[in-house]
Amino acid sequence: MTTLHDFTATAIDGQATDLSAFQGQVVLVVNTASQCGFTPQYQGLQQLHDTYAGQGFTVLGFPCDQFGGQEPGEDAEIAGFCERNFGVTFPLFSKVEVNGDGAHPIYQWLRDQKGGLMGSKIKWNFTKFLVGKDGQVIDRYAPTTKPEKISKDIEKALAG
Repeated sequence: MTTLHDFTATAIDGQATDLSAFQGQVVLVVNTASQCGFTPQYQGLQQLHDTYAGQGFTVLGFPCDQFGGQEPGEDAEIAGFCERNFGVTFPLFSKVEVNGDGAHPIYQWLRDQKGGLMGSKIKWNFTKFLVGKDGQVIDRYAPTTKPEKISKDIEKALAG
């Protein structure tokens, strides 16, 4: 059975990252964008990361430019924007596609695991997937779901 831990992704600094490094942790995977109405959610995501990191939780941010061209920057610009404006310290990855033939394998798998209102397709930026310690998808949250609304589910996953 495939899990999140079977994938690799390119970190925003260009380094290959084996997601098995997050084995045993609860992870929130989010497709992000710097020029979106939901961009302020970076603050809430960072708060979740700060609150639960010591208990084995992390956020993984995957910038994506597939929705309204809202992530036009290069990786270094994106990283700088997130750090300057939201103090982001959770792992960010190189820009990816989340839908279509060019979708990153992680997103092909995530979409297959948990469909949304539009079937398996990602509707917009800041779609969130909560992944348990075992690497399996627990739940999927709409872009409109504020990060703080996921706290209870994170706590439950950490306790489980």
